Amino acid sequence: MAIGFRILSRERAVSSDTVARFKELPVANVSDSMYRVTAAGPRLQKMHRSGVMAGPALTVKSRPGDNLMLHKAIDLAQPGDVIVCDAGGDLTNSLMGELMLAYALKRGVAGFVLNGAIRDADAFVATNMPVWAAGITHRGPYKDGPGEINVPIAIDGMVIEPGDLIMGDSDGVLAVPFAHAEEIYSRTVAKQESEQKQMAAIEAGTNDRSWVDAALKRMGCEYPA
Repeated sequence: MAIGFRILSRERAVSSDTVARFKELPVANVSDSMYRVTAAGPRLQKMHRSGVMAGPALTVKSRPGDNLMLHKAIDLAQPGDVIVCDAGGDLTNSLMGELMLAYALKRGVAGFVLNGAIRDADAFVATNMPVWAAGITHRGPYKDGPGEINVPIAIDGMVIEPGDLIMGDSDGVLAVPFAHAEEIYSRTVAKQESEQKQMAAIEAGTNDRSWVDAALKRMGCEYPA
């Protein structure tokens, strides 16, 4: 099997229960629970109107401007999958448009993360399928390959392996590693509970702000008392 032009089977994927539980959590809090070092980068922009996304990753590595393997990934997708495609971030040619979007909806795809461009942008807004992409261009794609399906990929340093949890909301996109999903979920729930207590203290006017001055003092900042 040739490296660079191959289709592999996905060996594992996060469960539907895991997906449902994470879908209730803000991406920002999950990110904090992963020590704020994992992100797909600010280039990926929301192409739909609103809403959240969560599902197991079906990964694609594509030649820039070519969508042959992206087409095949839609054929292979299971309902609820999120297709994540690294096409190098090139915006010269689009990776998908209205027709592929309609077919993906029919297949039950939960969303797309595309390190590349889309076209027919109004259709993405109208259907409101969760889609993040690096840009928009009217120029269509090629369909010659090569590419790979169900291999590890990376977008701006964020590594995504087949079956990892992919989630997205208005703050961006995040990959949660399959092996650590439960640990990260527990951390995030604890953070949620802490923030709810802080919000209640803010509303009551009892929130403790002494940490700000303590931090400034610790770092040697001079300021009027």
